[in-house]
Amino acid sequence: MAELTLDELSRKMAKLDFAMLATRSAAGALTARPMSNNGDVEYQGDSYFFAYDDSRKVSDIRAHPAVTLSYTGAAGMLGGPPLFVAVEGQATLIEDKAQFEAHWTKDVDRYFAEGIDTPGVVMIVVRADRIRYWDGGDEGEIAI
Repeated sequence: MAELTLDELSRKMAKLDFAMLATRSAAGALTARPMSNNGDVEYQGDSYFFAYDDSRKVSDIRAHPAVTLSYTGAAGMLGGPPLFVAVEGQATLIEDKAQFEAHWTKDVDRYFAEGIDTPGVVMIVVRADRIRYWDGGDEGEIAI
């Protein structure tokens, strides 16, 4: 089968909310933690997450912006294999509340009680360089 385009992969990823964000720690170790896309999954190569500025993940990104995201979907139709996606990219930290609004959903208020005005909140934007996917017997790579 032909490799997927980014638009085709985006449609398949539409229901994938959680990702594991892997960063490199100050000691050089890789560390990962779950992050939510907050339902913002019209995927075109950028992923958006919110965090506190004083969190370990943010300090890791400041020191080493190269990150990896891994997504896993539920089992496919009729019990088929799930979709797996690995994204390698560069993370940037955004502190502009106007940009927060474009990616904020009411579900995020659960973690940040004052919404976009919560002190110390930052948006992590991961811009993909390379995407690998496995979808049943199909696999491929998309360079961005």
